[in-house]
Amino acid sequence: MKKYNFKHIMPVVLSFLVILYACDKSYLEVPAAGALSQDVLANKIGVEALLVGAYSLLDGEGSSAGTNNGPWATSSSNWVYGSVAGGDAHKGSDPGDQNLITPIERWNATPSNSYLDQLWQQRFDGVQRSNEALRVLKLAKDVTAADVTRITAEARFLRGHYHFELAKNFGSIPYIDESITYAAGNYLVANGPALAKIEADFAYAYANLPETMSSVGRANKWAAAAYLAKVYMFEKKFAEARTLYTAIIANGKTSLGVKYDLVAKYGDVFDPAKKNSAEHVFSVQMTVNDGTGAANANSGDALNFPYGGQTGCCGFFQPSFSLANAFQVDANGLPFLDESYNAKPIKSDMGISADKPYTPDSTTPMDPRVDWTVGRRGVPYLDWGIMPGSTWVRDPASAGPYEPLKHLFRKSQVGVFTDGSSWTNGFTANNYPLIRFADVLLLAAEAEVNGGGTLAQALAYVNRVRTRASNPAGFVGPTNNAGLVSPTNYKIGLYTSFADATYAMKAIRFERKIELAMEGHRFYDLTRWGSAIAKAELDAYAASEVKQGYNTMVGAVYTANKSEYLPIPQTQIDKSQKDGKSVLTQNPGY
Repeated sequence: MKKYNFKHIMPVVLSFLVILYACDKSYLEVPAAGALSQDVLANKIGVEALLVGAYSLLDGEGSSAGTNNGPWATSSSNWVYGSVAGGDAHKGSDPGDQNLITPIERWNATPSNSYLDQLWQQRFDGVQRSNEALRVLKLAKDVTAADVTRITAEARFLRGHYHFELAKNFGSIPYIDESITYAAGNYLVANGPALAKIEADFAYAYANLPETMSSVGRANKWAAAAYLAKVYMFEKKFAEARTLYTAIIANGKTSLGVKYDLVAKYGDVFDPAKKNSAEHVFSVQMTVNDGTGAANANSGDALNFPYGGQTGCCGFFQPSFSLANAFQVDANGLPFLDESYNAKPIKSDMGISADKPYTPDSTTPMDPRVDWTVGRRGVPYLDWGIMPGSTWVRDPASAGPYEPLKHLFRKSQVGVFTDGSSWTNGFTANNYPLIRFADVLLLAAEAEVNGGGTLAQALAYVNRVRTRASNPAGFVGPTNNAGLVSPTNYKIGLYTSFADATYAMKAIRFERKIELAMEGHRFYDLTRWGSAIAKAELDAYAASEVKQGYNTMVGAVYTANKSEYLPIPQTQIDKSQKDGKSVLTQNPGY
């Protein structure tokens, strides 16, 4: 979908109705210069334009009022809030750069942290744009009944997405529908549980969206089903989720009509030349070299490439020691579910400069997904060559020796899937898959275990994911990395059985950890599994990272019944005053 036609005009179109959460009252009282009225937009072209404007914020851009943090604070990949806070990765770079991420990483962010305010603004701007499409749709006279149903379903899907993002991060949020406007005087909305209303939005979208759409980036019936099922998982409605996942796996298809499936090679999931595949249930669409100065590129992940060489910038988002260690397997090619992998860390070049000899480990059995996830010295790094070590790492002493891989472009793709019109090659056309089919299969396995299904079916779903990972054609090696051979001893096996539900859940949780690593899911998984699991996992992670040399986590402690959610931004509390008291209630512990 071409976003750039509307990306820059939509804020002007909508500014006269932006709700208080994203701006001061005084701003709302001043008419925006050049703003279009609802009467002008109340037709099919205008409503479709408003809907495209709502889609355009999926990339995480569009709001930074009062902040100077850049699009990484609101990246659609949630790399800060989902992966760094979840133990997949260190902040990276050096300690002083983007240091507002550090307290998020250590689970002690304060309400004054402007990253959080920017996240709140951006996601609620997405809510507002979705609602404005619904408001104006009601005034349009030239829209068919079928289009009304479809546009309403798309707008409610998007509204559900943005609210769901907010609920995952902040827990207690205001739910804003199209009836909430400044003109109506009802714009001060208290925060509270919102998942039931989010569920209703996705349920409507599932019931009313067609199976195929006119553009690859538009949500269809099955994308809505996948979102609805995921909300069920957060609500612990496992039986409902199981029923829906069974239907999605059997019948689900992309917006262009391709049946959902795993692509044959794991690494192809993240190749920008192969985006919008059968595995991409719903993806944020990114484009480059389209005349917009990289405005439609994946800018939220632009910091997350090696510091040295030609990849651009900036040495952030470095995989953690614990994540790299987790890819170790036993003699049967199965992971260490007791997390004993940290007791014997894999060999790395930590503390060894690039001009000193280093031979990577070629004997320890490793899950082959490791080298599509963690950039390691002595191992092929896509088609960029053999990863050389410290010359590609901005500050190894403070951030570790590893580099991210999943969302990196290939060397052969520079200028094709990267945009040279900006300050870095890191503005790419690599989509971000908000939900991919492997995610669906593993959540379906959980639903089988907890929602009245069978352990045998859960086993089949997990093994389907592992079978794809075991495809030798998809290993890092000559056919995938410009003739370069990996020294890694790859080994991966299938589970023969799940003895009981407890063991099944351990296996499923671990499979999500390694299959979806560095994709922004981990922290949210841990919190939805419960405070006890999250605290045990993350406290152990912090201790292990310190032991392996990552001093940022010294003294970091996950606090149950607090750390599950970020604090409500103080700026938003201050702006939401009614009769001298804010309608927003701060989250517990802050």
